[in-house]
Parts: sequence; structure tokens; C-alpha cells
Amino acid sequence: MTTHTKPGLRPANPNFSSGPCAKRPGWSVEALKDAALGRSHRAKIGKAKLEQAIELTREILQVPADYRIGIVPASDTGAVEMALWSLLGERGVDMVAWESFGSGWVTDVVKQLKLADVRKLEAGYGELPDLAKIDFDRDVVFTWNGTTSGVRVPNGDFIPAGRQGLTICDATSAAFAQRLDFQKLDVVTFSWQKVLGGEGAHGMLILSPRAVARLESYKPAWPLPKIFRLTSGGKLIEGIFKGETINTPSMLCVEDYLDTLRWAKSIGGLDALVARADANAAVLDRFVGKSAWLGHLAALPATRSNTSVCMSFTDQQVSALDPDGQAAFAKGLVSALDKEGVAYDIGSYRDAPPGLRIWCGATVETSDLEALLPWLDWAFAAQKASLKAAA
Repeated sequence: MTTHTKPGLRPANPNFSSGPCAKRPGWSVEALKDAALGRSHRAKIGKAKLEQAIELTREILQVPADYRIGIVPASDTGAVEMALWSLLGERGVDMVAWESFGSGWVTDVVKQLKLADVRKLEAGYGELPDLAKIDFDRDVVFTWNGTTSGVRVPNGDFIPAGRQGLTICDATSAAFAQRLDFQKLDVVTFSWQKVLGGEGAHGMLILSPRAVARLESYKPAWPLPKIFRLTSGGKLIEGIFKGETINTPSMLCVEDYLDTLRWAKSIGGLDALVARADANAAVLDRFVGKSAWLGHLAALPATRSNTSVCMSFTDQQVSALDPDGQAAFAKGLVSALDKEGVAYDIGSYRDAPPGLRIWCGATVETSDLEALLPWLDWAFAAQKASLKAAA
């Protein structure tokens, strides 16, 4: 039910951005007091902190012991690009995409790497491509959770254990909130600023033994800049996966990542993180189920994200507007919530259908989402009234 009366209760934390995401509950700058500032990242203290970040990542994400974990430059984008430029080209590749970032990887492989044998399996916003059509004798690149569409793969069952190609998975809005089937994944990437609410600029690259074998047996036909190089003399640069980063990391960001990892461990690790995200997404799902003006962008419940929850307008008058009109309506609604200080950065991604995108990852408090819901109805009613007045 919509109302013109402003709700009385406000979210304690109005940060619902899909990246950088909300800091962990109780976070303050005091959490960074032990950062190794003014010290070399190659000094004993710096290297120890980087190694600890890798070890805690392995523990909390439940990464197999024989998988390598490295801290790399340029956030998730840097990690994905390292994988694409270093690993692809040995065999044909299937590029699977259903939202903006996945489509970006398709563009990079087709137009930048210019690989000759590329198949594109794509779907529009709200849907998954037919995963049964993927050929896993080829390399496969896909996102686990489409950050800009709110559509995720339900699980890793579509990937055969006996695959011949490598699976390269952009998992940046899934890691720490969804269960990644590492035995089915050869490359996994994510960034610190997503589910754990860390700071930007740093990415994580996780490699299976099969991915390492490819790196050591295959040399791409194109030159690789230093920032992408994972091998030297045909062997994996093991130091990258022991805290010896390719370039200088921010030790302030490292300290913040360590803080979020310790928090995750203190609340119960991966099980607790997934449960928090599930509970948050359930709040929005119940709201959408009763709403007369809002619907899920993801068509099937099994494919709906529990982190980047994307919603579109179902109100007849709003949905009848042309795309520019719908975009203006959404912008006005989002702006009204921003001005009230109750929700920041919840507009849909610029390439996605007009609507809302509300982050429900583990650092968001369920109580804040519950407090937000009446404000959504209030903002919609206000925008609808403006629309009628303009008519």
C-alpha cells in the first residue's frame, strides 16, 4: 500500500550500494589502527598481513588446499583481465553473459583479444542463457552472480566434473554470500568492496591446479604487460600467491580487508554470511510479493540473487511510459530517498531496465532493510502523484 505520509522509522545505515558496499556492522576507523602505514609491503610486517589475508580468505570461503589465492591489482576487473589475457587462446571459448559485466568480458575477448574461435551465449536482463548449450570441452567464461541484473546461476551442477576446458568465473558479487562450487571452477575472481564491504582497488584471483597447469604449458601469442604476468620462465610466480603482490597494495585497504575477514570469522564464517544475505533478500522478496508496483527483474526464483536484488516497475501507468520516462521516474524516486537520507545508491545500473537495485549482502542489517520498505512505498506514491500532476 502506498502512502503520502512519511514513515517514522529510518534505517540506521542507509548504505545500500552494490559496490562499494556497506561496511560491516559496528565498523569505525578504529578498526584500521594497526595498519602497517609508512612501511614497505615487502617488509616482514607487510608480507605477514598479506599472507594472513590470503589464509583467512581460504578459511572463510572454504577454498580447497591445492588452489592458489593471490591478491592482484585493479579490483575484480583486473583479476578477470589477468585470467582472460593469460589463459585464453589455447582452445575455443564459450562466453556466457546475461548482464553488463559479463557482456563486457565478451567485448574484451572478441574485440581486444580478437580470438578466432568464440561462441557467445547471451540472454537479456532477468534471464539466464540456456546453460545446457555450453560446451565444456572449450574454455568457458561466465559470472556467477550478475551484479547488474540480479540473476545468478543456482549452483554449479551445470558444469561437468570431467570438463576438458577451463571455467573462468567472475564471482565478485557472489563470493562470501553464495556457495561457490570450487571443484567446478578453475578461476574465481572477486573484489574486496563487495560482500564484505572492504575498500576498492584490490582484486582476488583463485586458481585451480588445472589453471596453473595451463599457465605453465601455454604461452599466449600476444605480449603481456607486467601487471598481467603470472609466470616467469614457464613457471608460476608462486610469490604472488604468498603475499608478494605484483605492485604495491594499500596497506590501509589490506588492514580493512583483514578486519572484515575477522568479523566474518567471528560471526560463524561462510554459513553465517550466506544466512545473513539470504535473510536480507527474503525481506525484499516478501515486500515484492505484496507490492502493486514493484516486481523482480529475475524471472525465476531459483536464479534470483541474494546480494544485488534488482527490481522493475509493474505499475501499469509507470510501465506504460517510454524508456526515458521510466528512467526519469526511477531517478526521481531514488533521488527522493537520497534526499531523505534513508537509502543511497539504489537506482538500477545504467545499462539495465529502469528500476531499483538494493544490496542485500552480509554487511547489511536486516533491520535496516525492514525500515526501508515503508519509505519505498512513500517515494513511489510521491513520484506517482508528480506523474499525475504533470499529466
